[in-house]
Amino acid sequence: MALGLLLTGCASFPDQSNGAGVQDWQPQPKLTDAPGPQPNAPGGSNADGGGTVPGPNGTPKPVPPPQGCTDFDQNVIGTCMAPLAAVASLPGGASGLAAERTTGRVLAVQKGQDPKPVATIEVDAATDGGLTGLALSPTYQQDQLVYAYVTTATDNRVMRFAVGDTPKPVLTGIPKGPTHNRGVLSVDRSGALLVATGDAGNAAAAIDPNSLAGKVLRIDGLGHPAPGNPNPASAVVIGGLQDPGGMCAAADGSAAWVTDQTATADQLYRITPGQPQLGSPAWSWPDKPGVAGCAAFTDEVSVATVHKAGIQVLSLAKTGGFSGKPSTILDGQGGYGLIGAMDVVDQNTLLVGTVNKDGGKPVVQRRPGDHHPQAQRRPAQGLTAKIKGPNLTLNVRKGPLLTFNVSKGPS
Repeated sequence: MALGLLLTGCASFPDQSNGAGVQDWQPQPKLTDAPGPQPNAPGGSNADGGGTVPGPNGTPKPVPPPQGCTDFDQNVIGTCMAPLAAVASLPGGASGLAAERTTGRVLAVQKGQDPKPVATIEVDAATDGGLTGLALSPTYQQDQLVYAYVTTATDNRVMRFAVGDTPKPVLTGIPKGPTHNRGVLSVDRSGALLVATGDAGNAAAAIDPNSLAGKVLRIDGLGHPAPGNPNPASAVVIGGLQDPGGMCAAADGSAAWVTDQTATADQLYRITPGQPQLGSPAWSWPDKPGVAGCAAFTDEVSVATVHKAGIQVLSLAKTGGFSGKPSTILDGQGGYGLIGAMDVVDQNTLLVGTVNKDGGKPVVQRRPGDHHPQAQRRPAQGLTAKIKGPNLTLNVRKGPLLTFNVSKGPS
């Protein structure tokens, strides 16, 4: 995969609708997109941070271990960044944006180049907030606008920016508290911006229809309630969230999903507009692996977890529910460690970021046929890679963060 485009240009912020043709937001029954990525069969890695890639005739070819911020894996498109909380794929799928939670920096990431800062937003990252959400405008190729969810000294809010312009507030006054300040962003099929907000440590606020805390909001590019909302005068679509980690909408409009870390279990909810509360989760994890970013396809939903290595893949049945237990991919056997942020590049590719910190403890793993477990160092933050399936080659990568693509199909 050639990695190219960088975010360039600038845009003004006229006080008018973005003209995206927003329509009533209703789930669409037809499923027309191709299935989501289904990688399996991880390959090997070595303990010094190298790995293998397919060579001539499909035989494994060793990859040298990274040297500083240089990674020789052809799939790695960026490294040496601070901890990332969100990623967004840029048009063309060859590059992306990465958001550093604690610094408020947004960086353009491209293969063969150092991550390039394109915006810095002042944030308060003293709690679990900071810069936690990122989404491109649905008309990004025309207006070059990017939306961000941030914690400030006084509140949580949605901002927007373009390269070379000052970030501007879109929606302010989302409650801030001692915890659960994280918020995440997505865009639905009609072009409206979806905003999932934490309850700011106040569970009562999540069920209060007059509070913006603990909600899924649906707004236009200026922060107003989007056309088609259940209540035309309100941005609130549904309530009941505690600490959202990710949100994703299927490209065909069939469903939208949000992950939530609660006190008793981690949850995945299907967003049903018009209901006052989320109701029963579509899936629940009592072991609380730390559900984070998600990716929705017509036949599955993938969920990253920040406390347990890997991505949980849930297969959708024709009834709309999930069939069987989740399968796990990228579960640490390749050394990618803990995965957090996630964005869909196309029907075959995911852009993902890790949350590991530098100096992680070695991980002891045993593979079938191994007589001795392999000790591998968890990667640190600041890495970007692409992994093709179904015959995967996973590689240990060092550096402060990881962002990678998982592609389905022949290598």
